[in-house]
Amino acid sequence: MKMKILFSIPALFFAQMLFSQFTNSLSSDEAIIRKNIESFSRYYMNKQYDSLAMTYTEDAKIMPPGADIISGREAIKLRWILPDGVDVLMHKVTPTEIKILGDHAYDLGYYEGNTRRRDGSEVSWKGKYIIVWKKVQSDWQIYADAWNRIDAPE
Repeated sequence: MKMKILFSIPALFFAQMLFSQFTNSLSSDEAIIRKNIESFSRYYMNKQYDSLAMTYTEDAKIMPPGADIISGREAIKLRWILPDGVDVLMHKVTPTEIKILGDHAYDLGYYEGNTRRRDGSEVSWKGKYIIVWKKVQSDWQIYADAWNRIDAPE
């Protein structure tokens, strides 16, 4: 009995160490995804379209409401470019769930923002989204992105 206990203690310690490394890895991946979400909003507000496009994989797809699927980083970049005189004053993404599944992950939640139009008026908007992330080397990039607005109650 004593021998079993002596062998069990190192085995438990080793198992705990492995589990700790596994959960820290997941936490690290989720932290990278959260950082990239914040970067996306910052790039959009600052009209840094090249940087925004680099948050997507080369073969990414976006599914904007009321439009066909847009494929490829360059086409996606063109879709995000704002018309002259239009500014996104605030863009915030709030994930409600992030799930890591190996080298892929999904993230879903809500987005909101404010835009200043050419005429100086401002409009607020919000909606829901789902993103499929793909691990590229040690970074996470968006592979698929779909969203739609939530209408304000009348």
